[in-house]
Amino acid sequence: MNEFDIIIVGGGHAGVEAAHIASQFTNLNIALISIPGIGLASAPCNPSIGGVGKGQVVREIDALGGIMPKLADMAGIQFRTLNESKGYAVQSTRVQIDKNLYSKFAESELSKIKNLTIILDKIIDIDKENNIFNVTSLDNKYKAKKLILTVGTFLNGKMHLGSEQTLGGRVDCESSGSLEGIFKNIKTLTQRFKTGTPPRLKYSSVDTSVMEEQPSDSSVRNFYKFNNPFERNLEQVSCYLARTNEATMKSIRDNLDKSPMYNGQINAVGARYCPSIEDKAARYPDKNNHHVFVEPETLEKTTFYPSGISSSLPRDVQDEIVHSIQGLEKAEIEVYGYAVEYDVLDTTELNMTLEHKKVPGLYFAGQVNGTSGYEEAAGQGLIAGSNAALAIMDKDPLIISRKEAYIGVMIEDLVSNTRDEPYRLFTARSENRLYIREDNSILRMYNYRKLLGLNNLHDHYNEMFNNLFIKFSSIISNTYISPNDAFLVNNEIKIPRRISLSELLKQANLDPINTLKLYFDYLRLDVGEDLINCLAISNKYAGYINKSNESSKKWNKLENKKLKWGELLKSENISFECKRRIEKIQPQTFGQLSRIEGIRPATLAAVAGSTL
Repeated sequence: MNEFDIIIVGGGHAGVEAAHIASQFTNLNIALISIPGIGLASAPCNPSIGGVGKGQVVREIDALGGIMPKLADMAGIQFRTLNESKGYAVQSTRVQIDKNLYSKFAESELSKIKNLTIILDKIIDIDKENNIFNVTSLDNKYKAKKLILTVGTFLNGKMHLGSEQTLGGRVDCESSGSLEGIFKNIKTLTQRFKTGTPPRLKYSSVDTSVMEEQPSDSSVRNFYKFNNPFERNLEQVSCYLARTNEATMKSIRDNLDKSPMYNGQINAVGARYCPSIEDKAARYPDKNNHHVFVEPETLEKTTFYPSGISSSLPRDVQDEIVHSIQGLEKAEIEVYGYAVEYDVLDTTELNMTLEHKKVPGLYFAGQVNGTSGYEEAAGQGLIAGSNAALAIMDKDPLIISRKEAYIGVMIEDLVSNTRDEPYRLFTARSENRLYIREDNSILRMYNYRKLLGLNNLHDHYNEMFNNLFIKFSSIISNTYISPNDAFLVNNEIKIPRRISLSELLKQANLDPINTLKLYFDYLRLDVGEDLINCLAISNKYAGYINKSNESSKKWNKLENKKLKWGELLKSENISFECKRRIEKIQPQTFGQLSRIEGIRPATLAAVAGSTL
């Protein structure tokens, strides 16, 4: 019998992150069990890390001591900034990865961890007895104090390619069965979810010369805080932009009756913000021009990933669609696109630590919770792994506020309402996005990382960064510059009067980051690129954030007001319907209560005015 403190089932991005953070508690014994034949942290869909809203999550994971940022830098073959023409708050880093090397690096990094055992096996049964989880595989039995399930799309997964149907969570992989056979009292949603993937194209058969080239940007900063910001680990490559046309969309519309999504073969719900090409054809009947991002999957140059034409249409139709696109006329399809439908947990059964309310010690993270991206999965894995370890250590849980992190936004969104479609994180979901930026992730996560009590290199770096930020922020606020100052004259900057450095950096005609860098060089101060970014952008947004904080101070006090949800059920001022929703979600704060779908204004008014 193999006994562990924590067992993580599932070796995707959520499972890898959970195992990595839990193993930082070096006195605990951790096991990661994953289905044989699938690389750890594999990228079965788009081979990229980051993106709008997601790049912020990756930097939050970095500040919290996670592994995804390090792996992304190690396997990164193209770096770009999305939303570059917009404000700093919504600019996001995206890294195209070599998907084979990413998985290889993940396995290598985890294999170095002494208190982590990686087991390649398929779980067939789980039960709980005397607060211990008994996990049975095909060949072995394991025991654990805490259990984290990160089974992704493998939960009762079924794949669709035209009329063909096979069991599994991705091509050439088997399904992991349903939860009902494991835990009788664990609820999954009655509505299954769907995801999909485009066909993979043979690299040598694609003509990129007629496409718009998108080279890697050397000015984009790496994710991992211990790396040189601009030093790449691998050769950098370009991605390419192609477009659908009238012939493409006609092929799709003429064959919608053969699409599993439109002929009744699939009843599952797909992601609204990541639609299949069939969805685009049906939703926008007058639009024929859609972007297709043709992206290399590896440095070996074997396949391209044509992002934007995810499809489960039959093979012959996919051939027709691909060949209608300029540059893909002779493209050979290595793997045809397909859709996967799978079971999803009812996440209202989880609390903010991602522990199940009815099965103490059982945690869920990743796509099984109804999310749709690698980054969202990794963020959940980090929270579940941290809290499982903290619970064993009898320490306070790690609960991140939505006011301070996109991870907090995501988790509160998941546990506060039943999902009716796959969840995708984007910047508009945050009420505080001027503050929740990539550049200040270490400052925002500083106290949360300290809460773990690990006191290792991550904590020392965060401490140094936080202290330097305070020091140089004071310099920026208390340094004054006159119009004839040598720095201004040398850089041909004109000001009408003596002003503070802080005010200078807010001038509309100046780039605050470059100006601050020039000023520190002028003073011969050696300040890191990441710190300069954080200082300059924080200074630029300070007025807006302070004004927002002032106007919402009263609301923030109410937002964080702790609730005893059981007491709310006794109130005569709350309707029966609202009480049922409160009983299901069990909100811990007034803010969480306010975001529960169907809670009436009268209920919020009654709770706000109470002393509960």
